[in-house]
Amino acid sequence: MEATLKLKLLAYTPNADAVVAKGGKLCYYPGGIEALEEGLTEEKIGRFVSMLAEMQHESPLEHAVFTFGIEGVSRSLTHQLVRHRLASYSQKSQRYVREGSFEYVIPQDIKNNYKAKKIFIEAMENAQTAYDNMTEELLVEKIKAFYACKNERIAGEEESIEEVLKRSNKEIIQHCRIHFRKECSSLEKLAIENARAVLPNACETKIIVTMNARILLHFFEKRCCNRAQEEIRNLGIEMLKLVKTVAPNIFKYAGPACTYESCPEGNMTCGEMKEVRERFKSM
Repeated sequence: MEATLKLKLLAYTPNADAVVAKGGKLCYYPGGIEALEEGLTEEKIGRFVSMLAEMQHESPLEHAVFTFGIEGVSRSLTHQLVRHRLASYSQKSQRYVREGSFEYVIPQDIKNNYKAKKIFIEAMENAQTAYDNMTEELLVEKIKAFYACKNERIAGEEESIEEVLKRSNKEIIQHCRIHFRKECSSLEKLAIENARAVLPNACETKIIVTMNARILLHFFEKRCCNRAQEEIRNLGIEMLKLVKTVAPNIFKYAGPACTYESCPEGNMTCGEMKEVRERFKSM
């Protein structure tokens, strides 16, 4: 089934604009920390944050931190996301969480092409079948090895171990879950950590991300650009909209690099700098 992006700002530094302004002001202020707030109106906070941006004095931005909960994105996206190294990530594990009926993200170009979309969905269904079958085969193999170390007969059972292992795969797995619940769970994790190798990049995942404002601005510069892959670009834009509601001064000029300077992409430019600037300045 197709996944849908869900994004939530889980936590953030209260009064982030003011915190950054105080951090920047302290660097040039002869007085004490308690006096930093004197006369620090909303207007002055805005001016001070803008001044820091103009001076490219970025270290005070690191005092403001933002945590996002992200669902309905592909593994392909998170492979790109975690390349922004100066951040913290907690992602749903495919080693410990079984991907039963996994959701997937369909790239827009594929979605717009009827035949391509049909091929894509068939590939997802085939991957699910391969994953399920491989998990079952690997799990049964491990259960058989586990049972080989047991007595000939399990207490309370009329059938011998040898007779149990003649059953179907599903019956063997069910037998193990009933009599050795904890051990069966551990064996299943060993099976799915290998079966996950057949899962596609499009497989849906969930991740919690924490970044400070300095790293976020760099993230927006790179990932809100038209040359970024569409899925992560759409995520970046939605993240930017969220942080602008709680820290409007910090992220006043946030967006791709061409929002505030000439396009750095050279011959690879999208050629839409004017439109991009207008879009992000009005956001």
